[in-house]
Amino acid sequence: MKQFGERFKRLWNSKLGFFLLAVILFWAKTLWAYLNKFTLGSQGSMQHLILALNPIPTTVILFGVALFIKGRKSYVIMLIIDFLTTTWLFANILYYREFSDFLTFNLIRGTSSVSNNLNKGIAGIIQPSDFIVYLDIIVLIVLLITHVMKIDVRALKLRYAAMIEVLGVALLGLDLSMSYSDRSGLLTRTFDNNYIVKYLGLNAYAVYDGVKTEQVAAAKRNATKQDLQEVENYVNAHRETPNVQYRGIAKGKNIFIIHLESFQQFLIDYKWDGQEVTPNLDKLYHDKNTLSFDNFFNQVGQGKTADAEMMLENSLFGLPEGAAMVTDGTTNTFQAAPEILDEHGYTTAAFHGDVPSFWNRDNTYKSWGYDYFFSKGYFQNGKDFDVGYGLKDKIFLKDSAQYIQQLPQPFYAKLITVTNHYPYLLDKQNQTIPPTNTGDNTVDGYVQTAHYLDQAIGEFLQWLHETGLDKNSVLVLYGDHYGISGNHDPAMAKLTGIKGYNAFDNAQYQRVPFMIHMDGLKGGIDHTYGGEIDVLPTLLNLLGIKNNFIEFGHDLLAKDRSQLVAFRNGDFVSPTYTKVGSTYYYTQTGKVVAHPTPDQKRELAKMSKSVTTELSMSDKVLNGDLLRFYHPAGFKQLKRSDFNYQKDYALKKLKRAQKTDPTSLMAKNGGKSLAGLYHTDAPELKNDK
Repeated sequence: MKQFGERFKRLWNSKLGFFLLAVILFWAKTLWAYLNKFTLGSQGSMQHLILALNPIPTTVILFGVALFIKGRKSYVIMLIIDFLTTTWLFANILYYREFSDFLTFNLIRGTSSVSNNLNKGIAGIIQPSDFIVYLDIIVLIVLLITHVMKIDVRALKLRYAAMIEVLGVALLGLDLSMSYSDRSGLLTRTFDNNYIVKYLGLNAYAVYDGVKTEQVAAAKRNATKQDLQEVENYVNAHRETPNVQYRGIAKGKNIFIIHLESFQQFLIDYKWDGQEVTPNLDKLYHDKNTLSFDNFFNQVGQGKTADAEMMLENSLFGLPEGAAMVTDGTTNTFQAAPEILDEHGYTTAAFHGDVPSFWNRDNTYKSWGYDYFFSKGYFQNGKDFDVGYGLKDKIFLKDSAQYIQQLPQPFYAKLITVTNHYPYLLDKQNQTIPPTNTGDNTVDGYVQTAHYLDQAIGEFLQWLHETGLDKNSVLVLYGDHYGISGNHDPAMAKLTGIKGYNAFDNAQYQRVPFMIHMDGLKGGIDHTYGGEIDVLPTLLNLLGIKNNFIEFGHDLLAKDRSQLVAFRNGDFVSPTYTKVGSTYYYTQTGKVVAHPTPDQKRELAKMSKSVTTELSMSDKVLNGDLLRFYHPAGFKQLKRSDFNYQKDYALKKLKRAQKTDPTSLMAKNGGKSLAGLYHTDAPELKNDK
């Protein structure tokens, strides 16, 4: 026993002993984070074993690097590596809590495009227990400072250090082999980062993502016309005939795209504390002149709002990692809605009450062909005018009216609201409905900001009515993505009344509103299943514009259309089946397809393959910049240099347009402004009458 104690003491005070302790502590905290901070969906003894073992190989490899260094520096380097990998773990804990996904290099590269005003969001995400992941580093430092563990300045023999690295690589190979035996094609066919982390670990995921990022860059460099041909063949083979009955009924009308930030379908007709949360939108939803879709799903990935815009205006999916508007918006060729409509006589304008660089909009919108981009600098500024991600909606929409009235008609105007954005903060003077009582701080303010957004929309609709613009315009309103992520299931259970709110329920609650309103439109609630990828083809058919573009959506009003809705991670929903991870459910009952028949197995495999193919084809277009090779008949490719969003330039351009193309609302009113007809109860604008 004494001999064992002496050996343990020698190991304890050796460099190898410090290494082993550091590895064990890092493994323990990583496993703790896997089980308590992420929802990786491990099922069965094999997956649980893999999850428990996967932090070890990369930890051994990374920490083992310090063993090649002599003296005290070895300890310092090991602690630095521990700190850096811990910070990577910590950052992913915060990101995963809100977005149910892991950080990627593309996302990090685009951080400068989305970083403004994030301090409130991060403060709302952090939990005290998150800092437990740094505890092991503190323990190691204290052990060294107090000399409970002595520093061994002797150099570890090179062959021993090399053997440890080889052991790490061997363990990684074993982990990969076990993972592939449980899920074949793990690194080649997955669209969900959860799988990579579950099987290989967070550090291996970082390497995988880095390699994948470089592969995408190489794909763009090496792409050719032949790559486009495969995509073109796929799109042509899957084209569906648009609805003839609705073709061209909106031809020549103004189009308003109203972006309802983080707005989920369950808010429609939802009541809290005896009040309708969104009375104005509820009324519009049920209007006889409104086409409303109650099975319309958001299909965003990490890009969230940016992905929604990409689908809405291009009928292309966002990327599996990062946001295409950031990574490709400046350089790629697009054939987007603004450019298409510009060639049919439309003036195009985007409105957003935040800085123009957010999601790289100032560059992407030039690639999409927007004539005007009215961003934060165009609107008034004052105390408490902003909340989180930009100008409050009531102030933003009121200020937008002064520019809308100057746009030559017909015009295409997209207005992006932001107040109903995480973390759902609203000052007391604007709170007109009490918060919910789920006990989840992230969720309870959601009805308050949604109610405020609804009031802002009501004021805007009233101005359209007062000016008569509503008589010659199409209103398209859509929710861009979920407001409450899958990490808030207990709160959603209380809000929805669903006991045991689970992954299936979360998939169904990816529904967001989609409404098309126009005077004389044959409206009603349409139950077809569709998503954001389908908006552009639907709109082009309503406008009577021939659609010969590379698009992955279909007219929502088409007869006998496919109703398979792909999610960005490879899951899907349809009227019959829903796929979440590796589990299939019956959509109408929510029950697991526990024992599928041979016919069901074939059908589910076919649906999964269809979704995977559709996503991969869309990725080919963006990753290879393939539209630079596509030249549809009658379509003229734009030049980015033709667009200038500087305020002085844009205002002069608008002023000239009042004379050269006097079709704007203000020009038809004898040059007199109608902005005075806009009324808001925004308390920040106390002098507004």
